[in-house]
Amino acid sequence: MDPTTFVVVIVLVVLLLIVAKTSIRIVRQYEKGVLFRLGRVTGVRDPGLRLIIPVVDRLQLVSLRIVTMPIQSQGIITQDNVSVDVSAVAYYRVVDAVKSVVAIENVAAAIDQIAQTTLRKVVGQHTLDQTLSETGRINVDIREILDVLTVEWGVEVTLVELKDIQLPESMKRAMARQAEAEREKRAKIIAAEGEAIAAAALGDASDTMMAHPLALQLRNLQSLVEIGVDKNTTVVFPAPLMSTIGELSAFLARENLAAASSSGKTPVKAA
Repeated sequence: MDPTTFVVVIVLVVLLLIVAKTSIRIVRQYEKGVLFRLGRVTGVRDPGLRLIIPVVDRLQLVSLRIVTMPIQSQGIITQDNVSVDVSAVAYYRVVDAVKSVVAIENVAAAIDQIAQTTLRKVVGQHTLDQTLSETGRINVDIREILDVLTVEWGVEVTLVELKDIQLPESMKRAMARQAEAEREKRAKIIAAEGEAIAAAALGDASDTMMAHPLALQLRNLQSLVEIGVDKNTTVVFPAPLMSTIGELSAFLARENLAAASSSGKTPVKAA
């Protein structure tokens, strides 16, 4: 073969390989291909092996997978003038490949910036207590605002979650004191309620004992039995004074009557 012809063949083979390489594109399952022909969008290519015209066509691949985007910590002043640092995480995905390429230059950077400003705006409209206790509502509010802003970019924000809320040390100490005071208040209320119930029960018991005097004597005997379990305990047990004097007078009267009956003398009246 003529050397010149051989060189021409080699050059043609190389050119064919270059053309084949530039004209064959593979779109993966999680991607969409946006086809530009002479700078104009002519359509979207689905996953698979796709052929394009070299130099004339340009196929830009767009991922449709959900993207996890951390929202860096923001210094925010809440509605009640408390400075907090709040960080979050957002999840979004491209739903319109053409808009995500044509409508905005860098969709990831744009969503990152708008998410930071939206986080600062929404949290700043809530008090500190609301920020700590109503994170679910704040997450929904941020996601709804981002959805409205990003729909023109062909992007859907699927989820936004507050990740961390950092409080100043002075506020942490104040909240700890508040929580301790709240626990003490609940303890005192519970103790007072218990004393009120006990007092009512004691009142009912005293009414019962007043109606049945024998019940008081039985209760005294029961207390003696309970105290007498300890053998080394000396018990001083007060008895009702008037009833004791009356019982002693009756005892002396009976003894005097019995002695007089046995001796035939007139009984002496007890004092």
